[in-house]
Amino acid sequence: MERAQLALTRPYALVAGLTVAAALVTGCDSVSGIPGDPVEVTTTTAATTTTTATTATQAVAPPPATPSLPADAPQVGAVAGNPDAVTAVRRWAADLQTGTVEELQEKCWTIPPATVAEMYAAPQTVLKALTGPGTATADAVTWRNSTTTVTVDRESIASGYACGRVFAAGVEPAYDDADARHTVRRYLARATGKPLDAADIEADHPLTCKASPASWDPDGTGNPVAPPLTGNSGKVGNVTSFAGDELRSEQIRGDYLAVHVPVTTSPGGTRARTFTVTTTAEGYCIGDVTI
Repeated sequence: MERAQLALTRPYALVAGLTVAAALVTGCDSVSGIPGDPVEVTTTTAATTTTTATTATQAVAPPPATPSLPADAPQVGAVAGNPDAVTAVRRWAADLQTGTVEELQEKCWTIPPATVAEMYAAPQTVLKALTGPGTATADAVTWRNSTTTVTVDRESIASGYACGRVFAAGVEPAYDDADARHTVRRYLARATGKPLDAADIEADHPLTCKASPASWDPDGTGNPVAPPLTGNSGKVGNVTSFAGDELRSEQIRGDYLAVHVPVTTSPGGTRARTFTVTTTAEGYCIGDVTI
């Protein structure tokens, strides 16, 4: 791997304690379980309406209001100059303390559901790590103790409800190929008019790569350009459904992955499409789609 910071491995907290579990997945997704992938995905995601030009940025219902902070929410260590981070994480910590896995998967929809189940398997271990002071960077806020690292990105903090990503101590927080597939899943769910959550809109949770700076170079030509999808947001077509349980991914080179999925468009029928994605500090972004 050329990118050590965002390696395709992800150690989690397990029920019996924190262990290091590496997963590199390039095969087909399945209900029974690729680590980090949803366990409840149906074969297709059908559109409820037909539009003339469906895109992943179409309008959806207004997002729900941020939940109130419970009086008995677990304490979270202060972050110098960023009290909003503490409040956003405390909202999530309250649910982590009392909620079910299913409830956490629903609320932490930016993270693959199976990843949520793995990372949050030992809630008290996670909550203990949150009691110490947090440290902030330009991209994230992190809490650490001798066994566990919990990190949240700035985008989640801004939403007011910040689901943490959990890693064993000493492991650099990373996104993996399950996150890449989940990015494509969210993009296509939006395109069908059925986003995973009403708040999942491009303006607040961008999934396409930025046009500037022009750094797109999956072929390693040495001459980066703007991601093709930024200049043609309708390239994927008028999506009516997609095979959510048939997503598979493979590494192209460096930080670039190809995510393959059967997509049905109108007109056009069902064809396999390949989404090319790359990593950023906020996760994966989609730069191109081909058929």
